[in-house]
Amino acid sequence: MTFVAIATVVLVIAAAGFIYFGAYNIAADAPHTRPVYAMLDGLRERSIAVRSRNIAVPGNLADAKRISSGAALYKEMCSGCHLGPGVERSEMSQGLYPRAPELAETADLSPAQQFWIIKHGVKLSAMPAWGKTHPDPLIWDMVAFVRKLPGMTGEEYKTLIAGAPAEHDEMMKDMGGMKGMAMPAAPHGHD
Repeated sequence: MTFVAIATVVLVIAAAGFIYFGAYNIAADAPHTRPVYAMLDGLRERSIAVRSRNIAVPGNLADAKRISSGAALYKEMCSGCHLGPGVERSEMSQGLYPRAPELAETADLSPAQQFWIIKHGVKLSAMPAWGKTHPDPLIWDMVAFVRKLPGMTGEEYKTLIAGAPAEHDEMMKDMGGMKGMAMPAAPHGHD
C-alpha cells in the first residue's frame, strides 16, 4: 500500500472511532471549540450566500401591510428566540446554542439571505424551515418586518406588534399553507 492509502485508512478509522465513542460533546450548554465554531460559522455564511444569490427580492418590502403581516408572524413564530426591541431574553432564547441572533441588533444580511434562512432554516441551530408550512409571500412579509427591527425602539415594536393581524390561521387561509401538507417520513430509526 502506498503512504496515501495507509494515511486514508488511518484517518477513516480515527474518524469512525471519534464518532462511535462520542468524543465530541454536542450538548447545547458546552460551547464548540474555537476551530469548530469558526468552521461551522464559515460554512453557514458561505452556504447561505451561495444559495441566496439568485433570489429576486420583491420591490414592496417597505409596504405597511406587508410589514404588519410580518409583525404578526414574527410575534407568533420568531420572538421567543430572536426577541425584539425592549424584550427580555426568554427561557428558550437563553437555552439555545448557538444563540439565536437578536434581529433588532443586527442588519448584516441581505433581504435574499434573510428570505433563504426563514424559508429553509439552518441545520443544528434550532432555526426551522418555515417554507415547509408557509408560502413565499408570507415569508417575504417576515423579511419585511425583520428589516425594520434594527433601530426600532421598544415602544415602536410594541405598537407594531399590537396593531398586527391577530389571527395566524386567517393569514394562512387561501395561501396554500399548512392545510393538507403531508409531513415527511421520519428517517430510519428516528421515530
